Amino acid sequence: MKREQLREHAATIVVAALSSLFAVALILGVDIMVTAMDPALVEEKGTFWMVLMLVALIFILIALYVGSIVTANTFSTIIAGRTRTIALYRLIGATSAKVRSRVAAEGLVTGLIGALIGFALAEALIVFMATLGPTLGWLPPRDSYPVFSPLAIVAVVIVALTTWIAAWSGSRRVAKVSPIEATGAAVEMTAEQASQRGGRTVWAILLMLIGIALMALGIVLGLMTPLALLISFFGGLFSFTGLALGAHLVMPPLLRLAGRALGNGPTGRLAAANAVRFPERSARATIGLVIGVTLVTMFAVALATYERMALVAFAHDAEMAAELSGTLAITTAIFSGLVGFSAVIAAVGMVNTLSLGVLQRTRELGLLRALGFTGSQVRAMVMAESVQMTFAALGFGLLLGTFYGWLAAQSLVGSQVGLMAPVVPWPVLASVAVLGVLLALGAAVAPARRAIRVSPVAALAVD
Repeated sequence: MKREQLREHAATIVVAALSSLFAVALILGVDIMVTAMDPALVEEKGTFWMVLMLVALIFILIALYVGSIVTANTFSTIIAGRTRTIALYRLIGATSAKVRSRVAAEGLVTGLIGALIGFALAEALIVFMATLGPTLGWLPPRDSYPVFSPLAIVAVVIVALTTWIAAWSGSRRVAKVSPIEATGAAVEMTAEQASQRGGRTVWAILLMLIGIALMALGIVLGLMTPLALLISFFGGLFSFTGLALGAHLVMPPLLRLAGRALGNGPTGRLAAANAVRFPERSARATIGLVIGVTLVTMFAVALATYERMALVAFAHDAEMAAELSGTLAITTAIFSGLVGFSAVIAAVGMVNTLSLGVLQRTRELGLLRALGFTGSQVRAMVMAESVQMTFAALGFGLLLGTFYGWLAAQSLVGSQVGLMAPVVPWPVLASVAVLGVLLALGAAVAPARRAIRVSPVAALAVD
C-alpha cells in the first residue's frame, strides 16, 4: 500500500486497532478474572466465565457495530475524493466490480494492520497486568495468569473481516461513477440526487418500521416478562441501523434547524447552506457523533431508570435497596468505561471525516478566497459548519439515547412496576454535551487551518 493510501486510511487503521484492543483485552481480562477467583469455587468458575464472556460479547459487538459504520463512512468519503481517478479507470475499461474489489482489498489490508496493532497492544497490557498485578496488589497471588486465548485470534480475524465488509459497503458508489466524471474533481451527491436513492431509502424506512414495531412489542411484553428486553434490543438495533442508513434524509432538516443559530452574516449563511447542500457529506460527518452520544446517553438513562424502578420494586426492603444502589453505582462506572470506548471510536470517525472533507474541498475554498473571502472568514466558515453539525448531532443523539435507555429499562423491569417515565441523569447528559462541543471544535481546528494555507491560485489549479 502506498504512503498516500496509508495516510488516507489512517483513521481506519486507528478504528480497527481500537476495536481489536478492546475485544482482545476484554476476552483476556475475563480469563484473568476467572483465574483470580477463590480456588475453592472450582464448580462456579465455568458459569462465572460464561456470564462475563456474554457481557463482554455484547460490548464487543457494540464496538464492532460502531467501527463498521465509521469505516463505511470513511470509505464513502474517500470514494467521493477519488471520483476522477475511478472515472479514469472506468474510461480505460475497468469494470466497477474490479475497482470496487480493489477498494475493498484496501479495507482488508488496513483492517488487518489495525487489528494486529490492537492485538499487540492488548497483549502488552495483559502481560503487564498478569506480571505486576499480584505484586501491586491488584490481583491475588496465583501460580500464573493466562495471557493468551484462541478467542483473541478469532477477535482479530473478525475485526479485519468487519473492516473489509465495511469498506465494501462504503465503496458502493463506485458503480455509479461514469467515465465522463474524469474531467472533474471530488464529486458529492446534491440534495436532489441523494433524495433519489430509492433503494437505500426503502431499506432505511423498512428497517426503521421493523425496529419501531419490535420496540412497541418489547414495551408491551415488558409488562409481562423481562425477556422482552431481547425483543427491544433488536428493535433498537434495527431502528438505529435504519436511521444511520437514511441519515442523508434525516440529518438535513436537523441541520437546517441548527443552522438558524449561526446568524445572518455571510459566513454563517454560507456555512448553514454548505451543511445541507451535500447531505451525504454532512450525514457522514455527523452520524459518528450521533452514535457516540446515543450510546453514552442510552446506558446512563437505562441505568438511572432501572435504579429508580428497582428501588420502587424493593421499596419494602430497605437493606436490599441500599445494596442495589451500591451495586448499580459500580456497574454504572464499569459500563460507562466500556461504552466510552465505542464513543471514542465514533469520535475518531468524525474527526477523520471532517479532515477528509476539507481536503476534498480545496477548489471550493480557493474559489471563496478568489471571490474576496479572507483566510479568517474561510476558517470561521469551516468552524461554523462544525458547530452546526455538532448541535444537530448532539440534540438528535441525546433524544435517541434517552428513548433507547428508557426502552431498555422499561422492557426489563416493567413487569415489576408497570409503566414509568425515564429518569434523566442531567449531570451526565450535560457532560456529554460539553464533551461533544469540545470534540467538534477540536476536530475542526486542523481542517480550518489547512483550509487557509493554500493560496487561491494553487487551490483553483487542483483537479
